[in-house]
Amino acid sequence: MGSVELVCPAGGPAMLRAAVEAGADSVYCGLADATNARNFPGLNFTPEELAEAVGWAGARGARVLLAVNTFARAGDTGAWRRAGDIAAAAGVYAVIAADLGVLAHMRRAHPDLRLHLSVQAAAGTPEAIAFYAAEYGVRRVVLPRVLNVAEIAALVRETEVETEAFVFGGLCVMAEGRCAMSSYAAARSPNLDGVCSPPEAVSFDEEDGRLTTRLGGFAVDRYKAGEAAGYPTLCKGCFEARGEARRLFEDPVSLNAMTLLEGFRSAGVKAVKVEGRQRGKAYVARVAAAFRRAIDALDAGRAPDASALPLADLAEGGRETAGAYRRGWR
Repeated sequence: MGSVELVCPAGGPAMLRAAVEAGADSVYCGLADATNARNFPGLNFTPEELAEAVGWAGARGARVLLAVNTFARAGDTGAWRRAGDIAAAAGVYAVIAADLGVLAHMRRAHPDLRLHLSVQAAAGTPEAIAFYAAEYGVRRVVLPRVLNVAEIAALVRETEVETEAFVFGGLCVMAEGRCAMSSYAAARSPNLDGVCSPPEAVSFDEEDGRLTTRLGGFAVDRYKAGEAAGYPTLCKGCFEARGEARRLFEDPVSLNAMTLLEGFRSAGVKAVKVEGRQRGKAYVARVAAAFRRAIDALDAGRAPDASALPLADLAEGGRETAGAYRRGWR
């Protein structure tokens, strides 16, 4: 049974180098525009930086993937086409995309470049995956985080397309690729603009000794003096309903599926993925190193000791979950 590929995030060149040096097999990144789903100020790559990163990583046995994973706007698809062309010119290993127009352009203009289907496409059935493979030549699909391990194993048995599963990082309350909350509150969409809860829409205000966080003018959370405050996102805010203040949609919590690595490998999953291009290089270095050790232990015939590789302090709210991967009720 072969090893699983470790795919790690890179929000910029320094983060890419940190990921590779910590043991990532592949690193995924985006251009500094709306074509990628982490379009934040100070993040991402210029075309020149991307080409340099491909050469640097390749010399060390690692591969670079470019995320072009937002959805192109009607009448304004030029940026997404250019992103695909830049990827091909830089020599990236693969382009990660969800938009049908982007996939069609890549297959037509750059037929030799690998295409990976983004989690934003939410393809979680053999029929959906077969469609993307037949129509666009997709070689790998990033699975939506709504399947349990048994369902993933059944899916892998019914497709020849490679599969990739998230194992660490932030979770979203919405089905992949279907978020409208940020658009409502902050007038910018993760699926179109690449920005969830953009910083220009965020405010932190002191009121009566308490800190109130707001997104687009909406009060999202209130904290006592000295209490740690998280980055305000509408989906993980605290709201009053039926006289009770609580988190209506989702608690601040992060995915950590390290204990399920053996199950993923047995299921035939080709690659496991870490989320977090908006995080720093210390984050990616530590997470990549931990998962490198866990995967190497599996390859050596040992069960990874997740307790010896603690990452909970990097999790949102300091809390971890295996998400839907352990779900047994369906």
